[in-house]
Formats: sequence, C-alpha cells, structure tokens
Amino acid sequence: MGNQAIYRPHIDGLRAIAVSLVVLFHAYPSTFPGGFIGVDIFFVISGYLITGIIARDVGAGRFDLAGFYARRARRIFPALLVVLAAALALGYRLMLPDAYRQLGIDTAASAAFSANIALMMQSGYFDVESAKKPLLHLWSLGIEEQFYLFWPLVLIVFVRKGLSLFRASLFLGLASFALNLALIGNHPIAAFYLPVTRAFELFAGAALALGCREASEGRWQDIRALAGALLIGCTVALFDSATPFPGWRAALPVIGTLLVLSSPGAWGCRVILASRPMVWGGLISYPHYLWHWPLLVYFAMIKTASLTEIERGLIISLSLLLAWVTYRFIEFPIRFGRSQPLKTCGLVAGMMAIAAAGIIVVRSDGFDGRLPPQVRAIASIRTDGSGWRVGECLLDLSQKTDYAETCVDHGKRPMVFLWGDSTAGALLPGLRRAQETREFGIAQFTASSCMPDLDGPANCRENNARVLEIAVKMDPEVVLLHAYWGLNLDGVAGIVAALKQRTHARIVVLGPVPVWRRGLPQEVILLYLQHQELIPERSNIGVSLNWQDAPMRAKLEQLGAEFISARDALCDHRGCLTRIGPTAADLTSSDTVHLTDRASILLMATVIDKVLWGPRALAY
Repeated sequence: MGNQAIYRPHIDGLRAIAVSLVVLFHAYPSTFPGGFIGVDIFFVISGYLITGIIARDVGAGRFDLAGFYARRARRIFPALLVVLAAALALGYRLMLPDAYRQLGIDTAASAAFSANIALMMQSGYFDVESAKKPLLHLWSLGIEEQFYLFWPLVLIVFVRKGLSLFRASLFLGLASFALNLALIGNHPIAAFYLPVTRAFELFAGAALALGCREASEGRWQDIRALAGALLIGCTVALFDSATPFPGWRAALPVIGTLLVLSSPGAWGCRVILASRPMVWGGLISYPHYLWHWPLLVYFAMIKTASLTEIERGLIISLSLLLAWVTYRFIEFPIRFGRSQPLKTCGLVAGMMAIAAAGIIVVRSDGFDGRLPPQVRAIASIRTDGSGWRVGECLLDLSQKTDYAETCVDHGKRPMVFLWGDSTAGALLPGLRRAQETREFGIAQFTASSCMPDLDGPANCRENNARVLEIAVKMDPEVVLLHAYWGLNLDGVAGIVAALKQRTHARIVVLGPVPVWRRGLPQEVILLYLQHQELIPERSNIGVSLNWQDAPMRAKLEQLGAEFISARDALCDHRGCLTRIGPTAADLTSSDTVHLTDRASILLMATVIDKVLWGPRALAY
C-alpha cells in the first residue's frame, strides 16, 4: 500500500489547475473549449486522497464510518450552505417564477447530493438552457458524495474478508468505464451524469493510492509529470462542448492526472504546483468552484447585453474573493475548530433547512405572487405555433421530410411562395389575415432551424434542394424568403441566384426581426423585478443591434432581389416595438425571435402587404 498519509503540496496545486480550467471554460468557452475536464481531474484527486485515508484507517482497524461522514459534512457543508442560500436569495429577486421553481428543485437536490440526477432528468450539461441554471455545476458534487456513501463500505467488507483493495478498485473502475462506453452512444446525458458511469475516474485515483509506491526522486518522475501535463493540455485544447463525453476520451485527462499525481518529486510538481500561490489556489478551490458559476449566471441576467470579456474577468475575480472569505471565515473555523459534534449537527440541520426552503419554492410555484396578474400572465407566455402548420408545412426534419398537400393553396393566383425556417412559419398568421382582403394564394415550405441555403447542414441542404425544385415547378409570382439570418449571406445569395435563373418570380427577402437576447417575456419581467415597472411600448433593452440589414440589402439587391427590413417596420429611434397593447397577448415576440400572431399581422399589414401588392405588382 502506498504512502497515502503524506501531505503532498503539489496536489493542492493540481486542484488549483483543475478549478481554473473549469472556471475559464465557463467564463471563456471559446478560448478554453475543453476546460470542463477540470472536473475529471478533481474526481481522480478525490479518489486518490480519500481512498488513501480510508484504506489506511481500515487496515489499522481504527476506521470510524460515522466519523468519516461527519468529517465529510464539515468539509463540504459550510461553503455549500452559504452558496445555496445566496443562490435562492438572488433568484427570488432576479428569476422568473418558472425558473425560480426549477431553482427550488435544484436546491433541494443539491442539498441531498443528487443534483446530477435532477439535472439528468432536465437536459444536458452543454445545452443552451443549462447556461441559465445557477446550480448546474453541482452535478459533480453529487457524483462525488454518492461515491463516498458506497465506497467506504466496500473497503470495510474487503478488508474483513482479506481481499485485495487494489484489485477491487481496478475491477470496479473497469466495470464503470465499460458501462460508460456502452451508454455514451445512445444515452450521452445519462453517461455524463450517472455516478456509475463516472465512478471510474474516482476508482482510478483509488487504484493509484492503493497500488503505487511513490519514489521521492528519479528522472522518470519528470518524464511522467511532463507527459501528464501535456496530455491534460491537449484535452483542453482539442475537446469542446460538441465532443462526445465522457466516453473513451475521458480516459485521457484521467491518465494525465494519474501521471502527475504519481510524480511528487518531479521538478514541475516541486517548483510550480507546490508553490505558495498554487497551493493557496488549491486550498480555496472548493469554494471557488461553488461561487463562480452562480455569479456568472446572475450577472448575465442583470446585464442587458452579453457579458464582455473584461466583465467576465471581474466576475471571476469576485468569485476568488468570495472563495477566500468563505474559506477563511466559514469553512476553516468549522472544519478545524472546537465543538465538532455540535457543529456537525448544526450543519446537518442547516442542510435540511435549505432543502426545505427549496421545496417551499417549488410548492409555491416559484413565488409567482411576487408578480402582479398582468406581469404573471406575461411570464406564462409560451411560443404558440398552432397557426404555423407545424408538422405539415413547418417540418422538424429529424422526424419528417415530406410536406403536406395542403401546404399549397391550389388554384389561387398570384401565388406567394413562403420559404424559410420557423420564423418564416410565424409569418403565416399575418399572411392569412392579408388573404381576407386580398386575393392571393400561399405556398408554405418551411423547416425548423433551416434557413434557405443550398450549402447548409446535410438535412437542410437536402430539404432546400427539394424546395427549390418545387418552386421551379410551381413558378410562383413571388418567393418570400425569411429566416433567423446568420452570418452566411452567401447561402441566401445562392438561393436568390438559382431562383432568378430558373423562375420568373419576384424574389423578396425579409430581413431579420428584432432579436431579444433573453426573450421578450423575460425582458419584460426582469425589468419589472428590478425596477417595478412595465416595459415601455418601445425599448432598446436586451434587443440586438441592427447590423444585418445593410450588408444583406447591398448583396441581395445586386442579384435582383428586393430587400425588406422587418426592423424598419417594428423599430424606430425610440426602440423596437414590445407590445401592441397592455395585455400579455399584445406582446410582439413570444421568445427570442418568433413573432406573436398579432405582431405577424402587424408586420404583414404595414410592410409586406404594401410591397407585394403595390405598384410593382400590377402586372399580376
């Protein structure tokens, strides 16, 4: 059995590296795309240290299971209680009722060390909505504590039966890794969050503690440590949120960590990782990990625009300060002061109280009574695609690729051929209303998340090629193109060129509608929560800048298309239209970018109707 009881300062330095990688990934995901592997480093370190302590005491016959859990409580609970309480308090002030209710669920789950299970039931770690969950990062704490509920009992049984602890950790680790490989393909979220699929990382550290005898010096330590550091660095540089993980790739940072842990005599470990600044970073790594993510989430809620790099740096600096304060004045005194049994009981009671508070938030529906009825109605708005012909003429290409026969108003002319993504589908209520006073037909060929682009993703490319052939065969009088346009203007330019070459249609491109960074209902409610006032009828708060219209107009009009600015119709010098009346139904957008039916009718009546049926259309 190895020298598990010896304090190794380089381990604290490695902790500092691990937490820094995670923090930098969360703050600057494009710069540190694989920084999330810092959690895997933590798992290996934890398995190594705690297993060494338990195995030593079990082998000596002095292991106290209740005492072990009490020490874990004094180590984990103090900082966690403070952060959970702060998250709930800030959420009451800043979060919408549904989101706050979800925070209550996450708080109760975190207090019960089952956040990973709760999050697994909701969505994936890298999903867009996950970025709005202040307690998302506590999934790793759940896995770690679930492991330590089970692992000491296994060690006790194996020691009493005279079985090899090293072989036990090796066998269980391989079994966990195999299960992880089995699930990563068809059940990636489960593979990410389940303790049985991530335990191999802790077992790897345990196997090192149980089976490796450390040497104090030797050139092989320098080689091992350098190889481990390079392996960790490569995973940070090469992995990103699109990388299937954990899977076999998780073995890379695990092996890298094992190589560094097993080389305390290496120059990099003695001089760099064991330096005072690195050790200090390791000592506050746990509260730093707890604080950084809620701060990033809540500051993003407060800010009307995206956080700048400087602002993210300041937030990380604040999390470092709070981590030091938490460690110095809360965690350290409770862990090492007197009256430890009393403190342990108090911590358990506090954790039960915070779990109860989370349950109360859930039972009260996120304290929706904070909001007056008018604002509460806005909070309950959902994107309503009932008038968009979803599943018939607005397709989800992962489920269906054939358009319904009813997508074309056969026998009606002139024909408006509507082509685009779901934002184009949201124009249909306005076009239908226009049909009440004008004679024309509608052909709707829209697909969710697929802008008109012949060079886009494979499923969209195939769909757009098929729609182009339909347009050529139908030869409509007008092709109306609209989408959540991105940076690639060459794609829509290619569509315009193909239509001009193969049809006689007027090509009309509708520019992007206003994009509300957090969704218009959220902007309305956040403004009320912060300032106790309803959003004005026009606002610039939280809406994107109009940077696309000018380049789109210049590029597309050269090709013979007509460009219409939706922004000009819905925005002016006072801001973009937020509501057409005082009620929730009067909002112009139901989310980030989809127009409500009333806004669609307004847009078609004030802009599209005039252009399509104005003087240039008299030839019809």
